Amino acid sequence: MGRDADPDRAGRPQAYPGGPRLIANIGARFARFALETAPGAFEQMQTFACADHAGMLEVCRAYLARVEGPAPIHAALALATPVAGDRVHLTNRDWSFSIDAIRAELGLQTLLAVNDFLAMAMALPRLHDTQRRQIGGGRATADGVIGLLGASTGLGTSALVPRGGRWITLPSEGGHASFAPADETQVTILRHAWKRWEHVSAERLLSAPGLVLMHDALREAAGAQSSGPSPAADTIIRRGVGGEDPLCATVLECFCDMLGTQAANLALTLNATGGIYVGSTIVRALGEFLPRSGFRRAFERKGRFSGFTAAIPTYMILTDQCSLFGAAQALREHLEDQGGAGRLLDHIRAEMDSFTPAERRVARLVLEQPRTVLKEPVAEIAARADVSQPTVIRFCRSLGLQGLSDFKLKLASGLTGTVPVRRSQVTVDDGSGELAAKVLDNTGAAIARLRDELDANAVERAVALLANARRIEFYGAGNSSVAALDGQHKFFRFGIPANAYADAQVQAMAAAMLGEGDVAVAISRSGDSIGTLQATDAAVRAGASVIAITAAGSPLAQRASVALELTHDEQGADCVAMVARVLHLLIVDILAVGVAMRRLAATGAGREADADRGPRLPQDRLEALISHANPAAPH
Repeated sequence: MGRDADPDRAGRPQAYPGGPRLIANIGARFARFALETAPGAFEQMQTFACADHAGMLEVCRAYLARVEGPAPIHAALALATPVAGDRVHLTNRDWSFSIDAIRAELGLQTLLAVNDFLAMAMALPRLHDTQRRQIGGGRATADGVIGLLGASTGLGTSALVPRGGRWITLPSEGGHASFAPADETQVTILRHAWKRWEHVSAERLLSAPGLVLMHDALREAAGAQSSGPSPAADTIIRRGVGGEDPLCATVLECFCDMLGTQAANLALTLNATGGIYVGSTIVRALGEFLPRSGFRRAFERKGRFSGFTAAIPTYMILTDQCSLFGAAQALREHLEDQGGAGRLLDHIRAEMDSFTPAERRVARLVLEQPRTVLKEPVAEIAARADVSQPTVIRFCRSLGLQGLSDFKLKLASGLTGTVPVRRSQVTVDDGSGELAAKVLDNTGAAIARLRDELDANAVERAVALLANARRIEFYGAGNSSVAALDGQHKFFRFGIPANAYADAQVQAMAAAMLGEGDVAVAISRSGDSIGTLQATDAAVRAGASVIAITAAGSPLAQRASVALELTHDEQGADCVAMVARVLHLLIVDILAVGVAMRRLAATGAGREADADRGPRLPQDRLEALISHANPAAPH
């Protein structure tokens, strides 16, 4: 699954038109870097000791100072820590940094940050036979879920779920599930672990610290006289694999049995008919010991479901570059999904020779200062590039776009997506700082999703309806009434008669008195409120247009003339709208600024207000509203 670039005539993948991409895997001890010049083609690999550098920015600069060729403009980091927002704290190293700040400091257009174990999972479908080894029987199904276990300092679990020709990564904390012993030896180890912890997870044992704990437990059970602490994990592996220490060999046998059982549990949980992969540092260090161990027997020892697990293949990951491969794949898909910024800028570079001299000045400005171009009006862009305003428009159209607005939409769709932000669950143990960070991250994630998913054509149609409306009414109950009142306030300032109603009966009566040329804006988090739906139906029967600001695919969205659909996690009648309320207010702001821009353009062209359009807002007030919406705009 996934799609590589087309190969050239020699069968090699084509080089990226935007130049090589920086790919890094940052762990607790080492930072590994490479340049990906084409899909799957890595060059200039180097490894740095994290202890030799003050932080993330410094180690990245150390690598970039050594590389030859053009500086990369797109980059991906696989990090040994959860990534749930712009601010990242490495789990086992005192490095804390802002992803966007690193991006700006390194002069990157895109910087993607992902958890290293999720990156490792992304690489699995593309591993070659030299990079993996099947243990035992079984045959993978092409469209089956793939599971992943990784044992090193901890126990990582993840999965890949096929969807629409692509793989979707499934984050997991399965390593913290309770450990279940499968024989008397494992019971002995569990009892030893209970002396330290009330809850013993699988990670307590299937990890480097777990090897030491198992050595302690089995040495104690054998009645051996302690001669100090147990050896370190790498020593246990070396002595056990080499056969020089029977106790270490027993520890490794027990470890492999436990790993097989845990892999089978994951296979059953996921219905992972695409196979189960085991990897990371301990698995690679075991080498030939793992295939000869009881790993596969334990995997198939599932009672009534032994036949099920016997049909699922298990693979040992041989390469230590999975996280690099997966981060590169995640970056490729990210740039494709964003639809625009990365590929648009690459396209501009590729077409540079075809532009006129004046258009090349615009192109260079875009490549050097994409975020500046994104926020500036056409007059400022033209002044910065030392060209005329029509040249800026011709440049945009030479790229196959309709104009500057279309160009900015394509640019913005991917340029600001530096990190895939996911929802962070607030817990009772969170301190005030962590709680605030999670609430802000959740809201930021929702805003980023709105930016990427909002239908620009629907916004255009909604703005056109509002700009020509004789009368506007806003309907919203409960939390949605806040956005309705905000809309009334903004459009009053345009000189357009507007009202906001929060009571369902009043909404229905007001809607019945609307007519052709009037617009009702119905705002609802769920989109299935009976009162709002009845008011919407009444407005449609009266001949008015309805703009819905609501959940995607909801009954309200289906009834509306124009639906501005939102996706968020706040579902259910008992859910207090927090993120949804912010999104509703932002949509109202977008519509207000859109109407202001239209009216300002009409005023600037000297056109008089139509007879059926409300009184026009004075130009100075329109300019003030637009300036407030975009503080960087000239006053």
